[in-house]
Amino acid sequence: MTTPRRAPASPPAPDPTRPLRVAMISYYLPSGSKQGIGYQVHELATELVRRGHHVDVISECPPVPGAVYGHVHLQLTGALRTFRFATAVRRLDLSGYDVVHAHGDDYWMWRRRTDRHIRTLHGSCFEEARRIRGAKERLRMVLLGLSECLASVVADHTVVVSPATTRWYPWVRDVVPNGVDLGRFRSDGGPRTTHPTVLFVGAWHGRKNGAELARQFAAQVRPRHPQAELWMVSRDVPEDAGPGVRALGALDDTELAEAYRRAWIFCLPSDYEGFGIPYVEAMASGLPVVATANIGARYVSDEGRAAILTPLDDVGSALADLLADADRRSELAVAGAARAQEFSLTGVVDRYLDLYHRRARDGTSRT
Repeated sequence: MTTPRRAPASPPAPDPTRPLRVAMISYYLPSGSKQGIGYQVHELATELVRRGHHVDVISECPPVPGAVYGHVHLQLTGALRTFRFATAVRRLDLSGYDVVHAHGDDYWMWRRRTDRHIRTLHGSCFEEARRIRGAKERLRMVLLGLSECLASVVADHTVVVSPATTRWYPWVRDVVPNGVDLGRFRSDGGPRTTHPTVLFVGAWHGRKNGAELARQFAAQVRPRHPQAELWMVSRDVPEDAGPGVRALGALDDTELAEAYRRAWIFCLPSDYEGFGIPYVEAMASGLPVVATANIGARYVSDEGRAAILTPLDDVGSALADLLADADRRSELAVAGAARAQEFSLTGVVDRYLDLYHRRARDGTSRT
Protein backbone atom coordinates (compact mmCIF):
# COMPACT_ATOMS: atom_id res chain seq x y z
CA MET A 1 0.00 0.00 0.00
CA THR A 2 1.39 3.39 -0.98
CA THR A 3 1.42 6.00 1.71
CA PRO A 4 -0.09 9.23 0.39
CA ARG A 5 2.31 12.13 0.29
CA ARG A 6 1.60 14.96 2.65
CA ALA A 7 1.03 18.27 0.93
CA PRO A 8 3.74 20.83 1.72
CA ALA A 9 2.79 23.23 4.44
CA SER A 10 1.77 26.68 3.31
CA PRO A 11 3.99 29.52 4.49
CA PRO A 12 2.52 31.51 7.36
CA ALA A 13 0.57 34.56 6.31
CA PRO A 14 2.51 37.79 6.66
CA ASP A 15 1.60 39.77 9.76
CA PRO A 16 0.41 43.22 8.62
CA THR A 17 0.87 44.61 12.15
CA ARG A 18 4.53 43.66 12.53
CA PRO A 19 7.03 46.54 12.24
CA LEU A 20 9.24 46.13 9.18
CA ARG A 21 12.86 46.95 8.51
CA VAL A 22 12.92 48.72 5.16
CA ALA A 23 15.91 49.74 3.05
CA MET A 24 15.04 52.45 0.53
CA ILE A 25 17.40 53.02 -2.37
CA SER A 26 17.49 56.48 -3.91
CA TYR A 27 20.41 58.31 -5.44
CA TYR A 28 18.51 61.54 -4.79
CA LEU A 29 17.39 63.23 -1.56
CA PRO A 30 16.29 66.85 -0.91
CA SER A 31 19.58 67.50 0.90
CA GLY A 32 21.53 67.36 -2.35
CA SER A 33 19.16 67.39 -5.32
CA LYS A 34 16.13 69.15 -6.79
CA GLN A 35 14.81 65.89 -8.27
CA GLY A 36 11.22 65.12 -7.26
CA ILE A 37 12.15 61.48 -6.63
CA GLY A 38 14.24 62.50 -3.64
CA TYR A 39 11.41 64.52 -2.10
CA GLN A 40 9.02 61.60 -2.55
CA VAL A 41 11.45 59.13 -0.95
CA HIS A 42 11.87 61.51 2.00
CA GLU A 43 8.08 61.74 2.46
CA LEU A 44 7.53 57.96 2.15
CA ALA A 45 10.31 57.16 4.62
CA THR A 46 9.05 59.75 7.10
CA GLU A 47 5.48 58.41 6.98
CA LEU A 48 6.67 54.80 7.40
CA VAL A 49 8.68 55.74 10.49
CA ARG A 50 5.67 57.61 11.84
CA ARG A 51 3.76 54.32 11.60
CA GLY A 52 6.38 52.45 13.62
CA HIS A 53 8.59 50.92 10.92
CA HIS A 54 12.36 51.22 10.69
CA VAL A 55 13.64 52.81 7.47
CA ASP A 56 17.17 53.42 6.23
CA VAL A 57 17.59 55.41 3.02
CA ILE A 58 20.65 54.48 0.96
CA SER A 59 21.69 57.53 -1.05
CA GLU A 60 24.55 59.41 -2.65
CA CYS A 61 23.14 62.61 -1.14
CA PRO A 62 24.00 63.59 2.45
CA PRO A 63 21.45 63.17 5.27
CA VAL A 64 18.40 65.44 5.27
CA PRO A 65 18.60 67.70 8.34
CA GLY A 66 16.04 66.63 10.93
CA ALA A 67 15.09 63.41 9.13
CA VAL A 68 13.56 60.76 11.41
CA TYR A 69 14.76 57.81 9.32
CA GLY A 70 18.23 56.28 9.09
CA HIS A 71 20.70 57.12 6.36
CA VAL A 72 23.44 55.18 4.56
CA HIS A 73 25.70 57.55 2.66
CA LEU A 74 27.42 56.14 -0.43
CA GLN A 75 29.57 59.15 -1.27
CA LEU A 76 31.02 59.14 -4.78
CA THR A 77 33.15 61.49 -6.86
CA GLY A 78 33.94 61.72 -10.55
CA ALA A 79 31.91 60.87 -13.64
CA LEU A 80 29.05 58.38 -14.18
CA ARG A 81 28.08 58.52 -10.54
CA THR A 82 24.55 57.17 -10.99
CA PHE A 83 25.89 54.03 -12.66
CA ARG A 84 28.67 53.65 -10.08
CA PHE A 85 26.11 54.13 -7.31
CA ALA A 86 24.31 51.00 -8.53
CA THR A 87 27.55 49.01 -8.22
CA ALA A 88 28.13 50.34 -4.71
CA VAL A 89 24.59 49.31 -3.71
CA ARG A 90 25.27 45.82 -5.08
CA ARG A 91 28.13 45.41 -2.58
CA LEU A 92 25.97 46.18 0.47
CA ASP A 93 24.76 43.45 2.81
CA LEU A 94 20.99 44.02 2.99
CA SER A 95 20.14 40.71 4.67
CA GLY A 96 19.05 42.45 7.87
CA TYR A 97 16.08 44.09 6.14
CA ASP A 98 12.61 42.69 5.48
CA VAL A 99 12.08 44.83 2.38
CA VAL A 100 14.20 46.61 -0.19
CA HIS A 101 12.26 49.39 -1.91
CA ALA A 102 14.27 50.84 -4.77
CA HIS A 103 13.52 54.12 -6.50
CA GLY A 104 16.40 53.68 -8.91
CA ASP A 105 19.80 52.02 -9.40
CA ASP A 106 18.94 48.48 -8.28
CA TYR A 107 19.50 46.73 -11.61
CA TRP A 108 22.56 44.75 -10.39
CA MET A 109 20.69 43.28 -7.43
CA TRP A 110 19.58 39.87 -8.64
CA ARG A 111 20.20 37.26 -5.91
CA ARG A 112 21.26 40.13 -3.65
CA ARG A 113 17.94 41.05 -2.14
CA THR A 114 15.80 40.44 0.94
CA ASP A 115 12.52 38.52 1.14
CA ARG A 116 10.77 41.37 -0.67
CA HIS A 117 12.19 43.66 -3.35
CA ILE A 118 9.93 46.44 -4.66
CA ARG A 119 10.86 48.76 -7.51
CA THR A 120 9.11 52.06 -8.30
CA LEU A 121 9.58 53.49 -11.80
CA HIS A 122 9.06 57.25 -11.44
CA GLY A 123 8.72 57.73 -15.17
CA SER A 124 10.57 56.54 -18.24
CA CYS A 125 14.06 57.61 -19.24
CA PHE A 126 13.14 56.49 -22.78
CA GLU A 127 10.34 59.07 -22.79
CA GLU A 128 12.63 61.75 -21.43
CA ALA A 129 15.28 60.89 -24.03
CA ARG A 130 12.81 61.90 -26.75
CA ARG A 131 12.72 65.45 -25.41
CA ILE A 132 16.09 66.12 -23.80
CA ARG A 133 18.58 68.39 -25.54
CA GLY A 134 22.07 67.20 -26.47
CA ALA A 135 23.27 63.90 -27.94
CA LYS A 136 25.32 63.02 -24.85
CA GLU A 137 22.40 63.51 -22.48
CA ARG A 138 20.09 61.63 -24.84
CA LEU A 139 22.45 58.64 -24.86
CA ARG A 140 22.66 58.74 -21.08
CA MET A 141 18.85 58.67 -20.84
CA VAL A 142 18.63 55.68 -23.19
CA LEU A 143 21.18 53.77 -21.08
CA LEU A 144 19.22 54.61 -17.94
CA GLY A 145 16.05 53.42 -19.69
CA LEU A 146 17.70 50.07 -20.36
CA SER A 147 18.66 49.89 -16.70
CA GLU A 148 15.00 50.49 -15.78
CA CYS A 149 13.99 47.52 -17.94
CA LEU A 150 16.55 45.32 -16.18
CA ALA A 151 15.48 46.60 -12.76
CA SER A 152 11.85 45.74 -13.45
CA VAL A 153 12.88 42.11 -14.06
CA VAL A 154 15.20 41.90 -11.06
CA ALA A 155 12.57 43.08 -8.56
CA ASP A 156 9.82 40.91 -7.09
CA HIS A 157 7.22 43.56 -7.88
CA THR A 158 7.47 46.69 -10.01
CA VAL A 159 5.05 49.62 -10.11
CA VAL A 160 4.87 52.82 -12.15
CA VAL A 161 3.64 56.20 -10.91
CA SER A 162 1.43 57.03 -13.91
CA PRO A 163 -0.44 54.80 -16.40
CA ALA A 164 1.17 56.15 -19.59
CA THR A 165 4.58 54.94 -18.41
CA THR A 166 3.50 51.36 -19.10
CA ARG A 167 3.89 52.18 -22.79
CA TRP A 168 7.62 51.55 -22.31
CA TYR A 169 7.23 48.71 -19.79
CA PRO A 170 4.08 46.82 -20.86
CA TRP A 171 4.85 43.93 -18.51
CA VAL A 172 4.39 46.27 -15.52
CA ARG A 173 0.69 46.42 -14.67
CA ASP A 174 0.39 48.21 -11.33
CA VAL A 175 0.18 51.97 -10.86
CA VAL A 176 0.99 53.43 -7.44
CA PRO A 177 1.10 57.23 -7.79
CA ASN A 178 3.29 59.57 -5.84
CA GLY A 179 1.77 60.90 -2.65
CA VAL A 180 1.39 64.37 -1.15
CA ASP A 181 0.83 65.29 2.49
CA LEU A 182 -2.67 66.74 2.27
CA GLY A 183 -2.42 68.04 5.82
CA ARG A 184 0.45 70.31 4.84
CA PHE A 185 -0.69 71.26 1.34
CA ARG A 186 -4.26 72.46 1.73
CA SER A 187 -6.36 75.57 1.39
CA ASP A 188 -6.82 77.43 4.66
CA GLY A 189 -9.53 79.72 3.28
CA GLY A 190 -7.28 82.74 3.70
CA PRO A 191 -6.89 85.56 1.20
CA ARG A 192 -4.82 85.39 -1.96
CA THR A 193 -2.49 88.24 -2.84
CA THR A 194 -4.13 91.59 -3.66
CA HIS A 195 -2.55 91.57 -7.14
CA PRO A 196 -2.48 88.73 -9.72
CA THR A 197 0.26 86.17 -9.03
CA VAL A 198 1.41 83.08 -10.93
CA LEU A 199 3.52 80.50 -9.09
CA PHE A 200 6.15 78.29 -10.76
CA VAL A 201 8.16 75.50 -9.09
CA GLY A 202 11.03 74.11 -11.12
CA ALA A 203 14.21 75.06 -12.95
CA TRP A 204 14.89 78.04 -15.22
CA HIS A 205 16.80 75.87 -17.69
CA GLY A 206 15.88 72.51 -19.20
CA ARG A 207 12.61 70.66 -19.54
CA LYS A 208 10.72 72.65 -16.87
CA ASN A 209 10.74 75.63 -19.28
CA GLY A 210 11.07 78.30 -16.60
CA ALA A 211 12.80 80.69 -19.00
CA GLU A 212 10.08 80.28 -21.63
CA LEU A 213 7.37 80.88 -19.02
CA ALA A 214 9.06 84.13 -17.95
CA ARG A 215 9.31 85.24 -21.59
CA GLN A 216 5.61 84.62 -22.25
CA PHE A 217 4.66 86.19 -18.93
CA ALA A 218 6.39 89.43 -19.99
CA ALA A 219 5.02 89.35 -23.54
CA GLN A 220 1.42 88.23 -22.96
CA VAL A 221 0.45 88.45 -19.28
CA ARG A 222 1.91 91.78 -18.15
CA PRO A 223 0.35 93.85 -20.98
CA ARG A 224 -3.11 92.69 -19.86
CA HIS A 225 -2.34 92.59 -16.12
CA PRO A 226 0.31 95.24 -15.42
CA GLN A 227 0.45 94.47 -11.67
CA ALA A 228 0.85 90.71 -12.15
CA GLU A 229 3.86 88.90 -10.69
CA LEU A 230 5.47 85.58 -11.56
CA TRP A 231 6.84 83.89 -8.43
CA MET A 232 9.57 81.41 -9.35
CA VAL A 233 10.58 78.81 -6.75
CA SER A 234 13.88 78.02 -8.41
CA ARG A 235 17.59 78.16 -7.64
CA ASP A 236 18.80 79.29 -11.07
CA VAL A 237 16.69 82.32 -12.03
CA PRO A 238 18.92 85.11 -13.45
CA GLU A 239 18.83 88.63 -12.00
CA ASP A 240 17.36 90.06 -15.21
CA ALA A 241 14.54 87.51 -15.47
CA GLY A 242 12.02 90.06 -16.73
CA PRO A 243 9.38 92.52 -15.52
CA GLY A 244 7.27 91.26 -12.64
CA VAL A 245 9.41 88.15 -12.07
CA ARG A 246 10.28 87.41 -8.43
CA ALA A 247 12.94 84.76 -7.76
CA LEU A 248 12.02 83.08 -4.46
CA GLY A 249 14.93 80.65 -4.47
CA ALA A 250 14.56 77.33 -2.64
CA LEU A 251 11.72 77.33 -0.09
CA ASP A 252 11.24 74.96 2.82
CA ASP A 253 8.00 73.00 3.16
CA THR A 254 6.24 75.63 5.26
CA GLU A 255 7.23 78.48 2.95
CA LEU A 256 6.23 76.53 -0.17
CA ALA A 257 2.82 75.64 1.28
CA GLU A 258 2.25 79.31 2.07
CA ALA A 259 3.21 80.33 -1.48
CA TYR A 260 0.63 77.89 -2.88
CA ARG A 261 -2.04 79.34 -0.60
CA ARG A 262 -1.26 82.94 -1.56
CA ALA A 263 -0.89 82.72 -5.36
CA TRP A 264 -3.72 82.94 -7.90
CA ILE A 265 -2.55 80.32 -10.41
CA PHE A 266 0.10 77.60 -10.54
CA CYS A 267 1.93 76.97 -13.82
CA LEU A 268 4.50 74.29 -14.70
CA PRO A 269 4.87 74.11 -18.52
CA SER A 270 7.25 71.14 -18.47
CA ASP A 271 8.17 69.15 -21.59
CA TYR A 272 8.06 65.94 -19.55
CA GLU A 273 6.93 64.88 -16.09
CA GLY A 274 6.67 61.23 -15.10
CA PHE A 275 4.16 62.33 -12.48
CA GLY A 276 4.46 65.95 -11.35
CA ILE A 277 4.17 66.32 -7.57
CA PRO A 278 3.86 70.15 -7.71
CA TYR A 279 0.62 69.80 -9.68
CA VAL A 280 -0.92 67.86 -6.78
CA GLU A 281 0.49 70.22 -4.16
CA ALA A 282 -1.09 73.17 -6.00
CA MET A 283 -4.45 71.45 -6.47
CA ALA A 284 -4.57 70.37 -2.83
CA SER A 285 -3.93 74.01 -1.88
CA GLY A 286 -6.96 75.20 -3.86
CA LEU A 287 -4.79 76.68 -6.61
CA PRO A 288 -5.95 76.38 -10.26
CA VAL A 289 -3.33 74.81 -12.52
CA VAL A 290 -2.14 75.62 -16.05
CA ALA A 291 0.21 73.07 -17.58
CA THR A 292 1.42 71.57 -20.82
CA ALA A 293 -0.07 68.21 -21.73
CA ASN A 294 2.85 66.06 -20.59
CA ILE A 295 2.32 62.54 -19.25
CA GLY A 296 2.27 63.53 -15.59
CA ALA A 297 0.02 66.57 -16.03
CA ARG A 298 -2.50 64.55 -18.03
CA TYR A 299 -2.71 61.88 -15.33
CA VAL A 300 -2.77 64.20 -12.32
CA SER A 301 -5.36 66.50 -13.93
CA ASP A 302 -7.56 63.59 -15.04
CA GLU A 303 -6.92 64.41 -18.72
CA GLY A 304 -7.54 68.12 -18.20
CA ARG A 305 -10.75 67.85 -16.20
CA ALA A 306 -9.07 69.40 -13.15
CA ALA A 307 -6.63 71.79 -14.87
CA ILE A 308 -6.02 73.71 -18.08
CA LEU A 309 -3.70 71.81 -20.43
CA THR A 310 -2.35 73.85 -23.31
CA PRO A 311 0.50 73.76 -25.85
CA LEU A 312 3.69 75.44 -24.68
CA ASP A 313 3.32 78.30 -27.16
CA ASP A 314 -0.11 79.18 -25.72
CA VAL A 315 0.77 79.14 -22.00
CA GLY A 316 1.00 82.94 -21.73
CA SER A 317 -2.40 83.60 -23.27
CA ALA A 318 -3.99 80.85 -21.16
CA LEU A 319 -2.60 82.48 -18.01
CA ALA A 320 -3.78 85.94 -19.04
CA ASP A 321 -7.28 84.64 -19.78
CA LEU A 322 -7.51 82.76 -16.50
CA LEU A 323 -6.31 85.72 -14.42
CA ALA A 324 -9.22 87.68 -15.89
CA ASP A 325 -11.82 84.98 -15.12
CA ALA A 326 -12.52 84.57 -11.40
CA ASP A 327 -15.37 82.10 -11.95
CA ARG A 328 -13.17 79.78 -14.01
CA ARG A 329 -10.43 79.96 -11.40
CA SER A 330 -12.95 78.99 -8.74
CA GLU A 331 -14.21 76.03 -10.81
CA LEU A 332 -10.68 74.74 -11.35
CA ALA A 333 -9.82 75.16 -7.67
CA VAL A 334 -12.76 72.98 -6.65
CA ALA A 335 -12.06 70.34 -9.30
CA GLY A 336 -8.35 70.28 -8.47
CA ALA A 337 -8.89 69.94 -4.73
CA ALA A 338 -11.21 66.97 -5.32
CA ARG A 339 -8.73 65.31 -7.69
CA ALA A 340 -5.84 65.80 -5.23
CA GLN A 341 -7.56 63.46 -2.76
CA GLU A 342 -6.60 60.58 -5.07
CA PHE A 343 -2.92 61.23 -4.30
CA SER A 344 -2.82 61.41 -0.51
CA LEU A 345 0.48 60.31 1.03
CA THR A 346 -1.32 58.12 3.58
CA GLY A 347 -3.17 56.23 0.83
CA VAL A 348 0.03 55.69 -1.15
CA VAL A 349 1.85 54.34 1.91
CA ASP A 350 -1.09 52.00 2.60
CA ARG A 351 -0.64 50.52 -0.88
CA TYR A 352 3.10 50.10 -0.45
CA LEU A 353 2.66 48.42 2.92
CA ASP A 354 0.35 45.90 1.26
CA LEU A 355 3.13 45.12 -1.21
CA TYR A 356 5.76 44.99 1.53
CA HIS A 357 3.86 42.39 3.52
CA ARG A 358 3.55 40.00 0.61
CA ARG A 359 6.34 37.46 0.21
CA ALA A 360 8.02 36.49 -3.01
CA ARG A 361 6.86 32.89 -2.46
CA ASP A 362 3.19 33.77 -1.95
CA GLY A 363 2.41 33.58 -5.65
CA THR A 364 2.56 37.27 -6.51
CA SER A 365 3.80 38.22 -9.95
CA ARG A 366 7.35 39.44 -10.43
CA THR A 367 5.96 42.39 -12.32
